[in-house]
Amino acid sequence: MTATTLATPDGPMDVHVARPAEPNGRAVVVLQEAFGVNAHIRDIARRFADRGYLALAPDLFHRTGTGVIGYDQHAEGMKLIGALGPDQIVPDVRTVLDHVAKDEGVALADTAIVGFCFGGRAAFTAATAAPGLGAAVVFYGPGIAAGPHAVLDRAASITAPLLLHVGAEDPTIPAEHVKAIDEALTAAGTDYEQFVYGDAGHAFACDARPAMYRATAADAAWERTHAFLAERLAVRR
Repeated sequence: MTATTLATPDGPMDVHVARPAEPNGRAVVVLQEAFGVNAHIRDIARRFADRGYLALAPDLFHRTGTGVIGYDQHAEGMKLIGALGPDQIVPDVRTVLDHVAKDEGVALADTAIVGFCFGGRAAFTAATAAPGLGAAVVFYGPGIAAGPHAVLDRAASITAPLLLHVGAEDPTIPAEHVKAIDEALTAAGTDYEQFVYGDAGHAFACDARPAMYRATAADAAWERTHAFLAERLAVRR
């Protein structure tokens, strides 16, 4: 894995890049949890690269220079992501998407955004402002339907196919939020699927956190994600 630095409207942003040995002509932008572009997020990027995708993980904490924090620093993470709303997320992700198209030669229609936890909200948010995006995947993204940075009222602006994964026991995404997301996306005519996984809570796909990880749900979510990306990006090529 290598790193590059991109210029955003709010200063330089480091981006970790995992390059495939056998490129498939597509790219994935991996958006971090509340703990930064840590070993787990970089590992996810490497896994995508192993499947042929150019994978990029931008440091959305670049404004504060925080970098990575520990899983035990939950309060600090909440403060950091609380400061990042659409006005910060959209230009950051747009910078990466422009870089992928202009400098890496991968078209926007061949690029997906995949986000986890805070990055899930960020992926949904970015998708509302990226017409022509190939696909977007949200892993347990809280704060989409309610909260200071809720963006569900922008659902009609999403043009990309959308896949969402939610744990049935996730206290940060209660059933009423899941229902609200379903209703808003259906009303908007969005091409989407939302899956709710029983016996799974928040961060159920994070194998770096054994207490949270649920292998059965994680395996199912990843299988659906890979099939979704293979189908949706291929359709738009």
